[in-house]
Amino acid sequence: MTSPFTETSGQARLRGFAEMAAEGPLQYVTLFTGVPVWLVTGYAEARQLLAHPDVVRSSLDGPHRDQVWDDLVNSMERHMLSANPPDHTRMRKLVSAAFTRRRIERLEPRIREIAGELLDEMAAADGPIDLVGAYSYPLPITVISELLGIPAIRRDDFRRWSSVVVNAAVHTPEEYIEAALAMVEFIREMIEDRRVAAPSDDLLSALIAARDGGDRLTTDELTSMVYLLLAAGHETTVSLISNGVHALLTHPDQLALLKAEPERLPAAVEELIRYDGPLQAAIPYVARAPIEIAGRTILPGAVIVFALVAANRDDAKFGAGGELDIRRTDNQHLGFGHGIHHCLGAPLARLEGRVALGMLFDRFPGLRLTEPDGDPRRTPGLLMNGIAELSVRL
Repeated sequence: MTSPFTETSGQARLRGFAEMAAEGPLQYVTLFTGVPVWLVTGYAEARQLLAHPDVVRSSLDGPHRDQVWDDLVNSMERHMLSANPPDHTRMRKLVSAAFTRRRIERLEPRIREIAGELLDEMAAADGPIDLVGAYSYPLPITVISELLGIPAIRRDDFRRWSSVVVNAAVHTPEEYIEAALAMVEFIREMIEDRRVAAPSDDLLSALIAARDGGDRLTTDELTSMVYLLLAAGHETTVSLISNGVHALLTHPDQLALLKAEPERLPAAVEELIRYDGPLQAAIPYVARAPIEIAGRTILPGAVIVFALVAANRDDAKFGAGGELDIRRTDNQHLGFGHGIHHCLGAPLARLEGRVALGMLFDRFPGLRLTEPDGDPRRTPGLLMNGIAELSVRL
C-alpha cells in the first residue's frame, strides 16, 4: 500500500489510514522517510500516550537534521512545541501572557472585515474560483500577519517559504535550508525593528516584552516562536477552512442542516476538524523509558508518530467515525493535540473557522464544487492534510 502520508488523493489517503487502523491501534512501521516508528492510530492509545510523562519531544530535532547546522536549528526549533518540561512550562507561561484569549477575542470584527473583503472579490470574479487561493489562504495569513505586524508586501514571500518548511519531508535538504534561512532572516529583521522602534500593540511586541519575573524569551526562542506562530498558525487554518468546505459540499444533508440551524456552527467546526482535520500527524515524539500499551512494548529511544486522521475516526470512540455528523455532542477529537502540547492557538483557529464558514455560506448559499465527483489533490508530507486547490462555483 502507498504511504497515506504521501498519497495525494484524499479518498485514497483516508482509505490508507483506515486500512492501517484496521491492523491495530499501534503498529511498528517504516515511514516514507525511511525512519522506523511506532504509528498510533487508535484514539484511546493516542490520548494515553500524548499525556504520558515518558513520551517526550526529541531535543532540538528537526527536518534534515544531519545536514542542517546547529545555529539554524536553534533559530527554528527552540519553541514550546519542541520543548519538554521545565523549558516547555517556562516558555508556555511567557507566550500565554502575550497570546491571551482577550487578544484573540478582540480580533473577531477584523476577521469578519477581512472575510467580507475577500468574499466581495470572489463575487466580482467570473467562472470557477480556487477557494484555497481566493479565501482559505488569504484569510488566516492576513489575520496572523496583522496580529504579528508583518507588512502585506512580504506575505507572498512568507507563503513560499512556509510551504517548504512545513512540508520539509518531501523537499530536498537544499530546498529546506534555503527557505528556512530566508524565513529566519526575515523574522530576525522584524524582531530588531520592534526592539529599536517604539513598541506597538502587535503580538510580536508583546512577545518581546513578555516577562515572568526576570525571565523572558531569548532571541532564539523568539525567532522560533514567531516561526511556529506564522507557519503552524496559518497553514493549519487554511486546511481547516478548505477541508471543511469540501466536506460540507460533499455532504449536502449536513450542509442543509447547518443552513437550517446556524446555531450548530461551533459544533460543526469541531466535527469538521475531527472528520477531515488539517493535520495528518502530530510532530513526532520519542519514548524515554519502556512503555507497555496495547499489548506492545515501546522501547526507550523509539520514535512515536500519532496518526491524528486515523485516531479521530476511531469507531471505538466516536461510533461511525468515518461519517460526518455535525450533531455529534461527545466530540473530544485530537485535532489540536492533547496533553501539555495542546495547541495554544486553538481558540484563534476555531474563531477563524466559524467566521470563514459562516460568512461564506451566508454570502453564497448556492456554492458548489466545479467537479462534484472529483477528488481534490492533497499536499504530500508527514504533518499536513491540506487540499492544494479547490475549484468552486458561486
